Amino acid sequence: MASVERTAYPRFKRTMTSRELHQAFTPGTAEVIWARGKARSPEHLLALVVLLKSYQKLGYFPDLDDVPKLVVEHVRGLLELGDEVEPRHDSTRTAARQRDFVRERLGVRYDPEQARQVAAAALYEAVQTKDNPADLINVALEKLVKARLQLPGYTTLDEMTSAIRTEVNEEFFARIVARMDEVEKARLLGLLRCLRGPGAGSTS
Repeated sequence: MASVERTAYPRFKRTMTSRELHQAFTPGTAEVIWARGKARSPEHLLALVVLLKSYQKLGYFPDLDDVPKLVVEHVRGLLELGDEVEPRHDSTRTAARQRDFVRERLGVRYDPEQARQVAAAALYEAVQTKDNPADLINVALEKLVKARLQLPGYTTLDEMTSAIRTEVNEEFFARIVARMDEVEKARLLGLLRCLRGPGAGSTS
């Protein structure tokens, strides 16, 4: 498993400077007007703007509970909402509708199957010249962003990368072995035994 920290997979930072907070999570005037026209309550308004700015930063929708408190407070203040207002939805239907609003505004699609196909194609191509799992995941991320697709979860990308990398590497090894004659195979076997150390392969 590739550590997410070694990849470009977007995540909330544990700490953010005031500049980073302002640049990434400050809604524009047009965005605020748009959100006010979609939301039915202060809670829904805050949730919608938080989701909008989070998606712009991450490329996917986080759970509202996972959004850093600093981000929520920043957006709440800019919207001039009371401290008691929290970003929340009163139903799963409302949450789904808000995600649709954001996708429509940003021109992105939620299509898990298409995302898997785009990621797989990118991985199969990249693994011909790259082997580091983090590098492979980064290539897939770049293709998904260009395709305007909502990013799959990190675990999905990591598992796909591992499976495709293993499959292609096994094909590489099989082709190499198929081209070797018996003498070369014997030499390779001897080398492997040496690498495994004395007594390797002994059944006694």
